[in-house]
Amino acid sequence: MKAIKTFGNLLIAAMFLINVSALAQEKTDSTKAEHKMMKHDYQMMNGMMKDSSMQHKMHNMKMMKDSTHQMMMDKKEMMGEKKSPLIREGVIDLKAIDENKDGKVFQDQMDFNVISDKAGECPLCGMNLKEVTLKKAKEDLIKHGFKVK
Repeated sequence: MKAIKTFGNLLIAAMFLINVSALAQEKTDSTKAEHKMMKHDYQMMNGMMKDSSMQHKMHNMKMMKDSTHQMMMDKKEMMGEKKSPLIREGVIDLKAIDENKDGKVFQDQMDFNVISDKAGECPLCGMNLKEVTLKKAKEDLIKHGFKVK
């Protein structure tokens, strides 16, 4: 039974890697569809994590997804696409972003450095920005390797 479970987990992991690889090689500019597919795969895998070895595999796949996403963003930047002011770089000052001083900002839940003081849509993936506290936004940024003031 354990062998069947392990085989199933490996099969799902292989399917995920194939999806990520296919997305990285795609020539069209379909960032929204890619994010939705990657989010679906991530949620599906996340729901199946039961033991620590699967958690380790999931972490490695997430790192690959993040790397693929960064390569796609670098490609767009090289092609001269304009960056949105909502895409934060360097040391991120959340208090400065919180213009109305209500202790909350709107943050994308996949592209954590996309932050605004107003509701809106992520310029990278098209998802609606979610309202979060400054504390939660800071936790998300630090967890995903961003620097916060």
